[in-house]
Amino acid sequence: MATDAQTLVDAARSAAQNARAAADAAQGYADQVADAAGAAAHAASGGAIDPFIFRLAIFVLAIFVGYYVVWSVTPALHTPLMSVTNAISSVIVVGALLSVGVDAAGTTDSGPAWAHIFGFIALILASVNIFGGFLVTERMLAMYKKKG
Repeated sequence: MATDAQTLVDAARSAAQNARAAADAAQGYADQVADAAGAAAHAASGGAIDPFIFRLAIFVLAIFVGYYVVWSVTPALHTPLMSVTNAISSVIVVGALLSVGVDAAGTTDSGPAWAHIFGFIALILASVNIFGGFLVTERMLAMYKKKG
């Protein structure tokens, strides 16, 4: 019985290490793409655009696009949209929990303190988004119930 538990613990550690390696590789690829896009904008403008400003501009544009997309959704599509955003937020919660709880995983490198702080902030904001989405969805569904 104890060997089965130890085998499961070893398998979980191995899976966690594989997941960490995959996450590190994905982060590396994302950094390479972001650096390439910033360098392309820098080269295309003759060095007039700083890569940080380029990324900041993309972020600001994404905020505006997201705002207009969400507010132009018809009420009939609101509930499915909330389901999708709740699913996305649940993925964010998993990533935030990994960031916050890396010390509990038994790794030797716990990462910088700011990663824990941002992970905690992401956890709080994603949780508020999920629970708020459920409340709004419940209210929307209550509008369709027959009064009687």
